[in-house]
Amino acid sequence: MADITDIKAILYTEKTLGLGEGNVAVIQTAPSMTKNSLKAILREYFGITPLKINSLRMDGKVKRFRGRVGARNDFKKFYIKLPDGVSLENIGA
Repeated sequence: MADITDIKAILYTEKTLGLGEGNVAVIQTAPSMTKNSLKAILREYFGITPLKINSLRMDGKVKRFRGRVGARNDFKKFYIKLPDGVSLENIGA
C-alpha cells in the first residue's frame, strides 16, 4: 500500500503551468504508486476528490559519468484533473 511519502514532487514546468489553467496538476511519485492509492491519499490528507487521473510511467535515462554507465531513477507521473476552484498550491495554507 502506497503512502504519502511515495509522492516525490509537484512538477512546475512550462508545460505543467499551462495545464494548471485547466485545473490539471502534475505529480511525480514512486513507480509503485497506483491511481487508486493516489486517489485515497488525496482524499485522506488533502480533502480533494479528483475528477480524473491519468498516469505515465517514466523509465530512468541511461547516462554516462566519467566513462561509467549509470541510470536515473524510474518514476511515475500523474496528471490529476481537479474540481473547479481547487488547486494544490492553496492546500495547507
